[in-house]
Amino acid sequence: MKVATRLIAGLLVGAALTVAASVNSFAGDKQITLGFSQVGAESAWRTANTVSVKTSAKDAGINLKFSDAQQKQENQIKAIRSFIAQKVDVIAFSPVVESGWEPVLTEAKNAKIPVILTDRSIDVKDTSLYVTMIGSDFLEEGRRAGRWLEERYKNEAGPINIAELQGTVGSAPANDRHAGLMEVIKNDPKFKIIASQSGDFTLAGGKQVMEAFAKTYGKQINVVYAHNDDMALGAIQAMEEAGIKPGKDVSVVSFDATKGGFEAMIAGKINVDVECSPLLGPQLMTAVKDVVAGKQLPKRIVTNETVFPMSVAAQILPQRKY
Repeated sequence: MKVATRLIAGLLVGAALTVAASVNSFAGDKQITLGFSQVGAESAWRTANTVSVKTSAKDAGINLKFSDAQQKQENQIKAIRSFIAQKVDVIAFSPVVESGWEPVLTEAKNAKIPVILTDRSIDVKDTSLYVTMIGSDFLEEGRRAGRWLEERYKNEAGPINIAELQGTVGSAPANDRHAGLMEVIKNDPKFKIIASQSGDFTLAGGKQVMEAFAKTYGKQINVVYAHNDDMALGAIQAMEEAGIKPGKDVSVVSFDATKGGFEAMIAGKINVDVECSPLLGPQLMTAVKDVVAGKQLPKRIVTNETVFPMSVAAQILPQRKY
């Protein structure tokens, strides 16, 4: 009887240890929860970026809590505070603008939740408020566009009048694509920006701004410098309605290199498109897993990109994923 009792007791202890081991193993393999705040859905680029993030999270087995800020900083701040309250493992976001993030990111830091920036950078004195920034070098993109313009007009005396369609005011790509251009052309007096206004990265905004430019400046405009393809496509519509031939009467410089941009190049309406890839999802999920695992990440992770002149558009378009 005593032997039987000891045997049963031993089996019960063994079963308990097995259950405990299983619980500990589950805890160690706990699914990562990522809170992600997206700028909005203002462009084809942004839509592709959202798809990349959502698909990559699913493929990586990461629980994604997604919030669309509708291009408003206050919505992003609310979303980040919600993620903090939900005690997510990591917060990632693509900031609407560069400034004004210190208070909410300090809250995240105090809650010991690491923050990753995607696509756009922020302007903060304390860079420990975020772990890393994954995305394009917008300043270099602006330089690349500027160098293309220099080459395009190297044999012309000028003046070369530029109408600039800026992105969202205060956003990193708008600031840097302008600054990169100016860095290249500032010492060449034949280049002059005669008009500059925000179209908020939207097709409708680009069309509206270009309509006003066409009425005010007409044939004085030699170059349209659009901060993304959606605004460039809107500007093309406005120019055509005003009797201006985009790509011929006016050189059109754009950014992102979306399928829509390539189609416009093939049609001869955009002269050059500077690449800015939205497919950041896989890099983001790798960074999320690494930071949860306690690995050190570089402060800046830059995506590899290039410049596409009109002449290569037909050849490259079939390979585009967005």
